[in-house]
Amino acid sequence: MEKAITKNTSWDRNRGIKIGGILLPILLVAVQWITYERLTDELIYDVPKTLDVPAFETNWLYLFLHLFAVIPVFALSFDKRVHYHTHWKRLFPAVAIVAALFIMWDVIFTEMNVWNFNEKYFLGVRFLSLPIEEWLFFFTIPFASIFIYECLNYYVPKDYLATSEKGITVFLIATLVIGGFVFWNKIYTSTTFLLTAAFLLYHLLFLPAKQRSRFYLAFLVILIPFTLVDGVLTGGYTIAPIVLYNPLEFLDFRIFSVPLEDYIYGFLMLLGMISLKERQKKA
Repeated sequence: MEKAITKNTSWDRNRGIKIGGILLPILLVAVQWITYERLTDELIYDVPKTLDVPAFETNWLYLFLHLFAVIPVFALSFDKRVHYHTHWKRLFPAVAIVAALFIMWDVIFTEMNVWNFNEKYFLGVRFLSLPIEEWLFFFTIPFASIFIYECLNYYVPKDYLATSEKGITVFLIATLVIGGFVFWNKIYTSTTFLLTAAFLLYHLLFLPAKQRSRFYLAFLVILIPFTLVDGVLTGGYTIAPIVLYNPLEFLDFRIFSVPLEDYIYGFLMLLGMISLKERQKKA
């Protein structure tokens, strides 16, 4: 009996250390947000251009972007193989829960002027500081992106990253934690890096490895349409961006016009939604 008590105590201690390791980056982000001081109201309008598209110079642009993402996926959702429509019962609650957290983050950063939105490219209706189109972003883009994940699960059944998943995960966690501290003075960079590291650590410690390996493969494919869509949001095809960033709060390292932080932000959002969806599958 004493051995059982000792074993349980050791297990509880180990679990406490794991949970503490996950919570620490989150607490650091909370401290950073509470102590944040806005140093400038300047926002970046001039960004690298991929291609000028005159037809995009309309305040309907952000809404059209949602239609472009959703309509093809909706049409393909009823095919006889992937049956994406049969996933919606689990998908929509998972998307809604994670979207609520990201919308809160979005509202706070908009109020802080870490970023804001160019009224030239949306219809002008805001709720809690965010354009209505921005609210839609957290539903339409995941809807389209997770469709890619499900298609790959069906058409590419072999788990190509199974043997390298742990190394990839540990590398990502270490890199993101280091980056979060090195760029502590840039709130978008530090927040995104540390929160993603915390969630990956939770994932590594408590969730199946296959979820990560399958997601990593899917995300590599998702990067292509994500770069195109976010390229529109970040000004790659227009005179000025839809989303305007505060130059002091991110690295301004871009792939085409897309900030590096946007990729990490999207990675965290989609991994959170897919993980919650997969958890419901087993419930």
